[in-house]
Amino acid sequence: MSVVRLLVADDHPVVRDGIVGMVSSDPEIDVVGEASDGAEAVGLARALEPDVVLMDLRMPGMDGVSAIRELTRLGVRSRVVVLTTYASDADVLPAIEAGATGYLLKDVPRDELVRAIHAAASGHAPLAPAVASRLVDRVRTPEAGLLSPRELQVLALVADGATNREAGSRLHVSEATVKTHLLSVYAKLGVGDRAAAVAEGFRRGLLGASSS
Repeated sequence: MSVVRLLVADDHPVVRDGIVGMVSSDPEIDVVGEASDGAEAVGLARALEPDVVLMDLRMPGMDGVSAIRELTRLGVRSRVVVLTTYASDADVLPAIEAGATGYLLKDVPRDELVRAIHAAASGHAPLAPAVASRLVDRVRTPEAGLLSPRELQVLALVADGATNREAGSRLHVSEATVKTHLLSVYAKLGVGDRAAAVAEGFRRGLLGASSS
């Protein structure tokens, strides 16, 4: 595997130092930059073109979700993995909707963090167990059948036969981000695969004959 170029964004210098120290012992991870807020993260991501950005959520000025949304809008190809202490729906869902590839909590062990960085760089969507469980738990809530606008777009494209890569290209997000959206769709609809999600989408009236 080639070396993963990593950008770390967190407003606390001690936290950044800790993250850099955790991952720097891996010879296949190269920390190419550090940002103290969302705006700086966007600027450095555009200039340095890292493979992965580790993004804190709550930062002064431009927060993490706003930064992720801006990176998505600009078409920056870096895969963003949120690294935060917060795992509520109000934190998780907006970050994924904005275009985050993965979502980890700051108590993640070093080895798991390293594996998640490599996984994100390889196109996978690393999710903390608590975050994955929260997505699944939404099946049990009255809001479980309500998909976000981006999730509806992904489901409609899948219904039209688009692959994850094709859907990502049309929505200007990474293939891994599409996979993350689909995981959320599966959880909300209570299904386990693409075909079942499409069938359930039609059954609930979320998809129509002109879903494209």
